[in-house]
Amino acid sequence: MSIPISISAAPYDGYPFPAVLDSMASCGVRFIEPAFIVGYTEPFDEATFSSENARQYRAWLDASGLACHAFSSHIDLGRVDAVDVFARRMAFAATLDARVINTNAAVRGNKEQFYANIGPLARAAEALDMTIGLENPGNGEDNLFNNAEEGLALISQLGFAAVQMNYDPGNTASHRPGQINAVADAVAAIPGCAHFHVKDVVTDSGWRFVAPGQGEIGYDGIMPALASANVPFAVELPLRMRRLPNAQPVRAAEPIPLPQIEAEIRACVAYVARWVDW
Repeated sequence: MSIPISISAAPYDGYPFPAVLDSMASCGVRFIEPAFIVGYTEPFDEATFSSENARQYRAWLDASGLACHAFSSHIDLGRVDAVDVFARRMAFAATLDARVINTNAAVRGNKEQFYANIGPLARAAEALDMTIGLENPGNGEDNLFNNAEEGLALISQLGFAAVQMNYDPGNTASHRPGQINAVADAVAAIPGCAHFHVKDVVTDSGWRFVAPGQGEIGYDGIMPALASANVPFAVELPLRMRRLPNAQPVRAAEPIPLPQIEAEIRACVAYVARWVDW
């Protein structure tokens, strides 16, 4: 069965969306995962998620021939304002026909507010025919979802069909360095995933990101299970960003040159093609 395989827009941080779409199309990409993530991408405010802006993004997407299955826009869902903020982001993503929107769960200190928020958010997702993909974080802060076991327990406890996981082995490397086998944890997480992030890392005075199969995660041990489970996934390669030794993200002052990005995207496409049909 064919599954949507996306490439995250993260490596194009600093480029306008139409240019991103044109470049991805030239590299053979079919699905884009737009990324609006604080610390990962250039600054934005909540006005970004207006209905007018959503229609403009949809027009650009339609003109490009690319499609959108997944959308990343991470916040802490335990924030007091999370229902309003994230519902607006879901509506934006739905305009692009996204079926999954990825975000973090919550730091443990926001547990009670998270549980108050997740019901209304799940119902909003259901109304949009969308799934919320809770993603394990990479910043080292104790979260309600630090590993596969906790993620599976959390979605089981919540019991909402519209709330599943988006597991990211690359986050595991920086979030709990040396404590979790990322391959084993990823494979364990797959049954609870509505979506998955394929992100590879190299330890280098912190962590920097590389095309899958070129880093330290060991994706050859993950991809067969991911392909067998028919879980949609996106390759995420935030080239402009790295994580410091304390796991906090930092971005380079300038965007990555477009030829370098495209070479990396083609390497991602070639790696994925070893395991699944595009």
